[in-house]
Amino acid sequence: MARQERAIRTRRTILEAAAAVFDERGYTSATIGEILDRAGVTKGALYFHFGSKEELAIGVFEEQLAITLPPQACKLQELVDSGLALARRLRSEPLVRASVGLALDQGAMDLDRTPAFRMWIDQNVQRLGDAKAQGELLPHVDVADTAELLVGSFSGVQLLSQLRCQRQDLERRVVVMFEHFLPSIAVPAVLARLDISADRAQRVLAQARVEEREAQPGPVREPGEPQPVPGREQVAGQEGAVPARAPSGA
Repeated sequence: MARQERAIRTRRTILEAAAAVFDERGYTSATIGEILDRAGVTKGALYFHFGSKEELAIGVFEEQLAITLPPQACKLQELVDSGLALARRLRSEPLVRASVGLALDQGAMDLDRTPAFRMWIDQNVQRLGDAKAQGELLPHVDVADTAELLVGSFSGVQLLSQLRCQRQDLERRVVVMFEHFLPSIAVPAVLARLDISADRAQRVLAQARVEEREAQPGPVREPGEPQPVPGREQVAGQEGAVPARAPSGA
């Protein structure tokens, strides 16, 4: 269990180092050597978790969605919560900032950035589809078109906020975006009870992290139970570990 936890920490350290180098140098100019130096890990440890620089970029992309927010009875509230939470994480989490910056890096000609937007759009399609099934959307709303419009709108809003004030006003701008966006898709009864306040993100994220800590199982072993035999994942970080493509996923 301790080695598994160390492997998880190693993977996180590598992702954070990659995100920092991508953010400073751009994807094209960043090198594996720079990422290794920043992370302070061996080449074997890096290639155990990520098979290439592109896989590292995909891992960074996935950090945008790497948090489970508390479920809500109203699915449009979940949509709002995800947007407000992302706005707050963009201001407070360097790895999430690097993820969005990498997705919008037009100089990264040798990187397919469509998966970053595809994951985000698919998440919104799911939430909007659930909202439609519950009767929360106006009859004319097309779920796929609306999901893409929301992703495009958020991308533009966060970029403007970054250029104007390093995203210091991003949550307020996202609130304004939702205030204009939601009346065109939500039935009035649902719209009236949505919480679109700027401080909701902080409350929702705090609740999510409490629930995440409570859900994490501790190591439980019956008296006399033998110690687990270390597997490939448990020896991650050791020099000479066999390179393997780790499953993508946050």
